Amino acid sequence: MNPLKKIFIATLLSLSALLAAGILPAGGQVHPEVRLKDLGRFEGVRPNQLVGMGLVTGLQGTGDKGELVAAMMGNMVENFGISMNRKDLKSKNSAVVTITCELPPFARSGETIDVTISTVGDAKSLEGGVLLQTPLKAANGSVYAVAQGPVSIGGFSASAAGSSLSKNVSTTGRIPNGAIVERETSWGAGTDGRIRFFLKRPDFTTADRVAAIINRNYGSVATVTDAGCVDIAIPHAFRGNPSGFIASSELLRVRPDSVARVVINERTGTVTVGGDVRISEVAVAHGNLTVSVGIDRTVSQPEPLSLGETKVIETATITADEERGSMALLNATTTVDDVVKSLNALGATPRDIITILQAIDRAGALQGELVIM
Repeated sequence: MNPLKKIFIATLLSLSALLAAGILPAGGQVHPEVRLKDLGRFEGVRPNQLVGMGLVTGLQGTGDKGELVAAMMGNMVENFGISMNRKDLKSKNSAVVTITCELPPFARSGETIDVTISTVGDAKSLEGGVLLQTPLKAANGSVYAVAQGPVSIGGFSASAAGSSLSKNVSTTGRIPNGAIVERETSWGAGTDGRIRFFLKRPDFTTADRVAAIINRNYGSVATVTDAGCVDIAIPHAFRGNPSGFIASSELLRVRPDSVARVVINERTGTVTVGGDVRISEVAVAHGNLTVSVGIDRTVSQPEPLSLGETKVIETATITADEERGSMALLNATTTVDDVVKSLNALGATPRDIITILQAIDRAGALQGELVIM
């Protein structure tokens, strides 16, 4: 049996067992209740991206050969009060790199964060390199961290006499705890007595449920601004303590909602059907036609003492084999389990199901969004 089909049938049996045990709710209750903190974030609680450009030294002849690395090395030695001709600088042991990282929310001065290093020029490897002190800036141009330290890579590369050997990527690396936070980000949310909650996946139904559960616990303080935002007036009991209100409210449980969606990946044959997907009544014919094209080769031998030549003659043969198709009626369904059972009853493999779902969608019977990756 096809391995993908085995996985598909195993998933079907698991869903059926969950439904029978009452663990997977039916009748549209396909989403579990989750904490508010898992559905989104409060205003101001977000990371910030930092970036910098620096110099890695100590390479074993695998560095850059361009003018950019020579210019950076010249600037570096001049900063230390050394004056010399930049043409005399040898750059094969140095490389220009970019440094990127994320400054987490509420990071304090003196804390350390991981950074990612990647080459800019034609350096072949960063193995054994050390990053010199490099300031990391945010989008506003301010320096928030400084990075420095030995670069750790997850691979290697070597070449000699025209042959080369490599494993993974040696032009990208990391420095664990390689950056020190020098400037803290401010959090001014809630100072005016209001705070907003942003959903990870905007949805009007989910936003309305979030506002309803907050109002049920704290009074009429929350209103839905749009599908992705709930505006909240901080209750009087928490005025002057917005952090306490956030800690209290983010543990509230809400049942989210989402658009019914079928996601298929034709490259891998993966089919993922959301629990809210339904299909209208539709008939589906399933069958396979296999066409084989082959070549038969025969040797043509001339008569003895003739002037003819020995030749190889190719003859094409074409055969067609069509499996007996079947017509199945898919009734209007109520759960994802019924959709899976109906399609599996046709004996379809996951790749066949991709084609069937596309045809059902074009027929207007798929009540949901079809997403092709």
